[in-house]
Amino acid sequence: MKRRERFERTRLLLGDEAFARLQESSVTVVGLGAVGGHAVEGLARSGISRLRLVDFDLLQPSNINRQILALDSTLGQSKAHAARQRVLDINPSCDVEALEIFADSQTVDAILTPAPSLLIDAIDSVNPKVQLLTAAYHRHIPILSSMGAALRTDPTMIHCDDLFSTRKCPLARRLRKRLRQNGVGTGIECVYSTEEIEFDYQPPANDRDSENPYSTRGRARRTLGSLPTLTGIFGLYLANWAILKLAGK
Repeated sequence: MKRRERFERTRLLLGDEAFARLQESSVTVVGLGAVGGHAVEGLARSGISRLRLVDFDLLQPSNINRQILALDSTLGQSKAHAARQRVLDINPSCDVEALEIFADSQTVDAILTPAPSLLIDAIDSVNPKVQLLTAAYHRHIPILSSMGAALRTDPTMIHCDDLFSTRKCPLARRLRKRLRQNGVGTGIECVYSTEEIEFDYQPPANDRDSENPYSTRGRARRTLGSLPTLTGIFGLYLANWAILKLAGK
């Protein structure tokens, strides 16, 4: 199948010039779980020609309820590898790079060099998220970030805004405090929910995922309930925003 035929409907909607801008763009997606996996799906199907996909984790049975990359046939694979293979199945012409690394202050140079047209942050733990956002902000890389999608059930309460203008999102509130300390201000756009939840983002003393050989990286995290629908909407919302932004719409 010709590349033009694969993405003809995207071109018809956006127009030739905007679609050309989109195809010429490069996007780095960090975090390929429930939100990030769906973001990659939307980007791959839009016709973007360059993707860098970053995640250190492996696909586990507990991922199947919400992660588009998690299938019986992919269990045990690295998320980065599975994402790359899925993108190439959608668009064999895409220049897609998989980085199986943990995002932190020691790896941000590898993640953000060369600088992408846009960074999508779909990390679900606070410290790596702060380190990545700080590095990208000071490099003047445009950022779309996902706030917490777990525990939510109402899709009508999902919004897009500047991180420093969000409300009723415990993760965004905690991030703002940390980011201010790092000299970060307005300019990070994010997807978040205003749905009321009861959660303070304080990790338990010991709650490692015994299935995951990489679970010793970073701090312990609580296991949170989540729906495939809400996390998927977060990811596709990010992808939609990225597509329009890169196309100049």
